[in-house]
Amino acid sequence: MRYSCLVLDHDDTAVDSTATVHYPAHVEVMRRMRPGEKPVSLEEWFCKNFDPGILEFLVQELHFTRQELDEEYRIWKQYAETRMPEFYPGFIDAIAAYRKKRGKIVVVSHSIEEIISRDYRAVGFQPDLIYGWNFDEKKRKPHPWPILDAMEKTGISAESFLVVDDLRPGVLMARAAEVEIAAAGWAHSIPEVENYMRSNCTAYFRTVEEFTRFILA
Repeated sequence: MRYSCLVLDHDDTAVDSTATVHYPAHVEVMRRMRPGEKPVSLEEWFCKNFDPGILEFLVQELHFTRQELDEEYRIWKQYAETRMPEFYPGFIDAIAAYRKKRGKIVVVSHSIEEIISRDYRAVGFQPDLIYGWNFDEKKRKPHPWPILDAMEKTGISAESFLVVDDLRPGVLMARAAEVEIAAAGWAHSIPEVENYMRSNCTAYFRTVEEFTRFILA
């Protein structure tokens, strides 16, 4: 195979979670904490994930205080713990086939590690390494630490790594770690996001089938 290690995003790359978990949690946050303010639409929420990022959106645009951020996190965590998103059809088959060829699977996500592990356990698969949300910003996307740590733990060199992500933080992380990145384009079709990912990634996958063919080549 052309790559020995896949670094996979979780939300909207492996599982269909923004529409079923994260966005509904945000709507609930706004209902409780900004009752007179209309929440952004689902498509706008995807755009905020892309730029400037959700934490930045909450702080810079919605002006959440530290206390409000703590409450937002509590509400989001409750939604994430009680709603289980589904993996995209064919995704688990793809990475299972990849592992049979001795490929390593690493997950780097802004979701909580325990929740990521729960989602994979539900389908009978476990990644080799999981890097979830870290309150130390230098140890989470877009910083390169998760990839650099995975290199050290797996002994696999940078040229054999491929990041697969649907948004810009994955691109920035891959660049900082000097590894290749491919775009998962099956979760949304937002022109601004797609144009950026096509321009900055080694490959752009519209479907899981395209992703499967690429990683097994």
